[in-house]
Amino acid sequence: MASVGYMRPSVMAQVFPSAPKFTEANLPDLAGKVYIITGANAGVGKELARILFEKNASVYMACRSEAKCQAAIDEIKKSAKSETGRLEYIHIDLGDLASVKPAAESFLARETQLHALFNNAGVMLPPASQTATVQGYDVQLGTNSVAPFLLTQLLTPVLKSTASATKEPTRVVWVSSMAAELYSEKYGIDMSNLRGKTYVRAASDPMTLYGNSKAAAYLHSVEYARRHRDDNIISVAANPGNLDSDLYRTVGGPGQGKEASAPADQDAGLGFVQKMSMKVFRRFMLHPPVYGAYTELFSGLSPEVTLEKSGAWVGPWGRFFPMRKDVAENAKPKSEGGLGGAEAFWDWSVEQVKPFM
Repeated sequence: MASVGYMRPSVMAQVFPSAPKFTEANLPDLAGKVYIITGANAGVGKELARILFEKNASVYMACRSEAKCQAAIDEIKKSAKSETGRLEYIHIDLGDLASVKPAAESFLARETQLHALFNNAGVMLPPASQTATVQGYDVQLGTNSVAPFLLTQLLTPVLKSTASATKEPTRVVWVSSMAAELYSEKYGIDMSNLRGKTYVRAASDPMTLYGNSKAAAYLHSVEYARRHRDDNIISVAANPGNLDSDLYRTVGGPGQGKEASAPADQDAGLGFVQKMSMKVFRRFMLHPPVYGAYTELFSGLSPEVTLEKSGAWVGPWGRFFPMRKDVAENAKPKSEGGLGGAEAFWDWSVEQVKPFM
């Protein structure tokens, strides 16, 4: 889909976005607000945590490595203009569904409210030696879709109760990618390829699998919005933008030194042309991670993101865009003239996470 995807005006507008219109300058005092950000120890997640912390929010940083998370916390606090917010570590490994419920329980033991959940963590083009999660899913689908779905299900009761108590909508932000539009298969997710517990196929293009996993986040977002609108929960999927973040660690380029290639044990299995294209893309077209934080900030806190906008596709640096037509049609239920793919994928996801609820 990539060859034609770049021709769409909305995609070009996401590649060359206008200036951010919702930043830390637009935020009120967030004292008393509570947020969870997965993958908050680096990149976009860390920038978002910094912004919310400096506005006095309580931010729970759900990360795999305590040492890396603590280093990020120390760095944020050292550079912060204000220290009246809170930064808390929660252990989670999105590559292992068994770690998700303990993470949710750790949060719920400490807080009674949650104002927004940012499903920010993700993996792109993992090393060819690390293609599956602990439970056997393709590592991109498992990390970017199945585990965030489980975490969101476990935290939905507190999102509902917070919305009820505050009389204000709470939010779930499903961080996706432009790859959902450019690289996913037709309809975003091909249910015929969801064989049992895995999405791994014998000769899969890693970029297609990545695009599928990010289209899956969009499908989850749309279906969650449909199911929880009456609970006063807003759900949006967001393409944070083209960012020079830790996601590119397996392709080499500027973030690893001017002419660096990925270490041999981190090779993602891309072909030569794909690798060169990715390096050129990384060198000339990527933006600092803080811009991605602005996209997520808009999605999670902007007053423009109303309940009527729930289910929308948000792009850089905080604007609404149309999703690729076939994926958008698949997201709609059959009762609304769509193909019902989001509902079918939701049902499949429910079955996958049942043992871990």
